[in-house]
Amino acid sequence: MTYGIDVAGLHRELPLCRASDTLTIAAFVIFGDIELTIATAKALLDRAPEFDYLIAPEAKAIPLIHEMARQSGRNEYFLARKTRKLYMNGVFEVNVRSITTSGTQKLYMDGADAAKMRGKRVLIIDDVVSTGESIRAVEELVLRAGGIVAGKMAILAEGDAIGQNDVIYLEPLPLFDGSGNALQ
Repeated sequence: MTYGIDVAGLHRELPLCRASDTLTIAAFVIFGDIELTIATAKALLDRAPEFDYLIAPEAKAIPLIHEMARQSGRNEYFLARKTRKLYMNGVFEVNVRSITTSGTQKLYMDGADAAKMRGKRVLIIDDVVSTGESIRAVEELVLRAGGIVAGKMAILAEGDAIGQNDVIYLEPLPLFDGSGNALQ
């Protein structure tokens, strides 16, 4: 089963993936889809507030943030990493629970990145916002770093995130029951 969606002038068929006996989600993955990545980056930048830096949670938003940085002429962006890396110093962390992964995870920020964003307008980017937990965790990292949250953006809003005013998104994406029927 698939779910058809039009976003940034392109049509894609998204596979439906069972998350539990009662919940199915449409898998939206931009990895390897250069046309979609370029189009959605442009569409988001057209709606973006003024910003100094971009940040995204690792990993599905990496192609998007890279393309947004390229199109906007930025030479640098930041990632909230899922694991602490040896090269990171002055690291701090927050907990996050996402709909697409089981259990609680952590996101880490490098102290050097934090120092750069202190007092700067930081735009938080993600591919899909559903529960809002990933964006909330990144927002907490930005604020702890002394950054100013310029805005929060995603390609798609799913479930409870649809209709919320705190995240700018391009299109809504429904959740589905265990049989693949769209939930309202």
